[in-house]
Amino acid sequence: MSTGIETFVEYRRQLHRIPEPGFAEFKTQRFLLDRIAELPQDRIEIRTWRTGILVKVKGASPRRTFGYRADMDGLPIEEDTSYAFRSTHPGYMHACGHDMHMAIGLGVLTHFAERPMDDDLVVVFQPAEEGPGGAEPMLESAELADWMPDQIVALHIAPEYEVGTIATRPGLLFANTSELFIDLKGKGGHAAYPHRANDMVVAAAHLLVQLQSIVARNVNPLDSAVITVGKIDGGTKQNIIAETARLEGTIRTLSKETMELVKKRIEALVRGTEAAFDCVAAIDYGANYRQVYNDETITREFMGWLGESKTARLVECSEAMTGEDYGYFLERIPGFMFWLGVDTPYGLHHAKLEPDEKAIPVAIDTVTRYIRWKSEQPTGGRSS
Repeated sequence: MSTGIETFVEYRRQLHRIPEPGFAEFKTQRFLLDRIAELPQDRIEIRTWRTGILVKVKGASPRRTFGYRADMDGLPIEEDTSYAFRSTHPGYMHACGHDMHMAIGLGVLTHFAERPMDDDLVVVFQPAEEGPGGAEPMLESAELADWMPDQIVALHIAPEYEVGTIATRPGLLFANTSELFIDLKGKGGHAAYPHRANDMVVAAAHLLVQLQSIVARNVNPLDSAVITVGKIDGGTKQNIIAETARLEGTIRTLSKETMELVKKRIEALVRGTEAAFDCVAAIDYGANYRQVYNDETITREFMGWLGESKTARLVECSEAMTGEDYGYFLERIPGFMFWLGVDTPYGLHHAKLEPDEKAIPVAIDTVTRYIRWKSEQPTGGRSS
């Protein structure tokens, strides 16, 4: 690659400074488009979709199309890192590694723009992974319809693995996920006269405890599920009985059937809360993401190639309760996702997350070498 690796580290730092919410990645899109415009243009075609970008690198004699997907949005977290290049957007941070994912995507794109292979490549910069979900509508877009890859790959940074490590597995990698919002409405009043009101702080507290019984008493112990309520809002002042309360959380399951079971139990408990506390409740499941299910044949082939090529240390990991809307891509396109070790003590979505940037060249080298190797193999599956 003629462009030095330090270039993509610097791209990551510039992207880190401008985290934006889903479908509002306007500065991010502009930055990416400007960098793409600096590449050799003789084989490149560019399309935009909302705040996302699709870039096609035309091969010399294409038989099929390979894809790489990178997500773009940041998170509503106030940054607390030691970086000199901290977020310039108050209340937002790239706390899930999407700045790394995009920089790696630019590295992959640059490699093939400068050294085209025989087959086509489509690099997908996808908005709104953290919510409300950009993968599903992007897959339905006219912009992607005739550029649909025959095989696709993506990665996600992993704080718990050392740099130089790639972890993946055939089959289920990430869980089915659903957002959870529950609104309760009762009757407010004076704290001195609780019998004249219906206190929604008390109702929310009872419901919160009951929700934790679902996994313990309704889900098969040999299965796995998570219900986490991460935020509760209710009340306005210490001596006023709250008329409304809101619980916000997430559901994670390893199967679609268990997700359906958990939701049915949530709905039953909410109906019970309405009856017990004489209130009205509403449930909103928000964004629902499909499981990330790696194509078993392609993933085993990748793992075998990685073991022989030794571009990185391979770990066959267990499935995780992480959620990723890349699962929608894998429902339509054979492919896989892998964890990229970035060796940091703070986990994903933490205000102190500082991924080791030495993982960037590891990822670019692995992805470009694998796609080029795969392109040299006999065709299989869909034909482009």
